[in-house]
Amino acid sequence: MTHRPRLTVLSGPSGVGKSTVVAHMRKEHPEAWLSVSATTRKPRPGEQHGVHYYFVEHDEFDKLIANGELLEWAEFAGNRYGTPRAAVMERLERGEPVLLEIDLQGARLVRQSMPDARLVFLAPPSWEELVRRLTGRGTEPPEVIERRLEAAKVELAAEPEFDVTLVNTSVQKVAHELLALMLDCSGEDSPSSGD
Repeated sequence: MTHRPRLTVLSGPSGVGKSTVVAHMRKEHPEAWLSVSATTRKPRPGEQHGVHYYFVEHDEFDKLIANGELLEWAEFAGNRYGTPRAAVMERLERGEPVLLEIDLQGARLVRQSMPDARLVFLAPPSWEELVRRLTGRGTEPPEVIERRLEAAKVELAAEPEFDVTLVNTSVQKVAHELLALMLDCSGEDSPSSGD
């Protein structure tokens, strides 16, 4: 039997830079496949169906859940998000590395349904830096920022549940370490330093 890659799950607190790291890695290595989530929220300007998300109605999402077609799903701010199982499994069977970029709740659900998945926690260099990133966006009212900071404390406390922690001091460095983890088919969980 050929050794297939493990599913790699990237999670971490809101504002830590998950999307930025993933975007950088995919620009350098387009062959790294990122699972596209299904969501019940409406598309934002510039978002394309099937590229950024699969935009579905609530009843369609209910069917996906009922039929066991989601690897994990979660509700956030009144909308639901989930990872379609079939596409992930197909790529893993073909020996392709697969990355999920999901929240803590989703990472826990993946751990239950796929115990061999490698869970990677993206941590901020410091709490102060995370606060700066969350408040620095300037796009949200203070009560939303407050909720995000409270959620971030809970998310940071979950770090010990993960196999590997990467500290986001440099997007380039973390993207490189994440790719090395994705390509590593062994059971090892220490990221290569890449120096």
